[in-house]
Amino acid sequence: MAMPVSVTKPIVGVDVAKNELVIYHAELDLLEEIPNNKAAIKQWLKALSGTVAVAIESTNIYHLEFADLAYEAGCVIYMVGGYELSHYRKGVNIRAKTDALDARLLARYLKNEGDDLHPWTPPSPLYRQLLSLFRRRAALVQARVGLVQSWANEPLLKSAFAAQVKAMQQLETLVEKTINDHLKEAGLLGQLKRCLKVEGIGFLTGARLLTAFQRGDFRNADAFIAFLGMDLRVAKSGQKDGRRSLTKRGDPEARRLLHNAAMSASRTPAWKGFYEEQRARGFSTTQALVILARKLARIVFALLKGQSEYQPKAG
Repeated sequence: MAMPVSVTKPIVGVDVAKNELVIYHAELDLLEEIPNNKAAIKQWLKALSGTVAVAIESTNIYHLEFADLAYEAGCVIYMVGGYELSHYRKGVNIRAKTDALDARLLARYLKNEGDDLHPWTPPSPLYRQLLSLFRRRAALVQARVGLVQSWANEPLLKSAFAAQVKAMQQLETLVEKTINDHLKEAGLLGQLKRCLKVEGIGFLTGARLLTAFQRGDFRNADAFIAFLGMDLRVAKSGQKDGRRSLTKRGDPEARRLLHNAAMSASRTPAWKGFYEEQRARGFSTTQALVILARKLARIVFALLKGQSEYQPKAG
């Protein structure tokens, strides 16, 4: 992943909405709004007197076109997560939240914290395609499960509803096939097979971890774990050692799949002992599964990074 660099360019904060961008130029103390479309963004970039450093809050998809075009124009892009921005807003005691205030806050965040931030680089088309497919599958599964639960005790239209659920399941299968096809076209099925040899890692989890691996040149397993949002947030001061929790940055679907993989692995001869050891140490079921999930992710990273073959654990 890219190393932090000092911010030396003029700083701009960009608050993103579906239809508009609110832009704040810190050096000029200038606030402006432009439509969030390709033509308006290109016109704005062309009018700049020079390249700038841009702090932009990462949304689902609405920030991507601006980020891509600004990067191509030579701007240095810094993505700021909604979680970080929300806590920064509270930390500097800004009580209101508007698009204009957020644009200013983003610029302020970059100015004060820029030396510790990593410049953003565009992901590969393959990464974007796979990530989009995984997110759409997750939304489809969530919708199907919600419908099944709400209709569980409803006899009306039972047969019609069963056909609807079956159709949704077929669509899920089609999405999974499309993911496999993309990996095959990219020549990554061999890498996927490496992942699948790890006890507990199934197709979806292996493909999702392989997708994450495509995002950047991770220095080590810790960087990969942090990218997945599986790193720990520590609260410790003096004699007080607070509860540790996952940072949960990044894509939640990757963590959900890893959790499911850990549940499966905990029942295998290879990992049952490891899981029970964590429980015996006083960890809850969820904590023990998280520890196992992190272990699985580290193993997969090592296999992908070193192009090595997995050596099964002795039962």
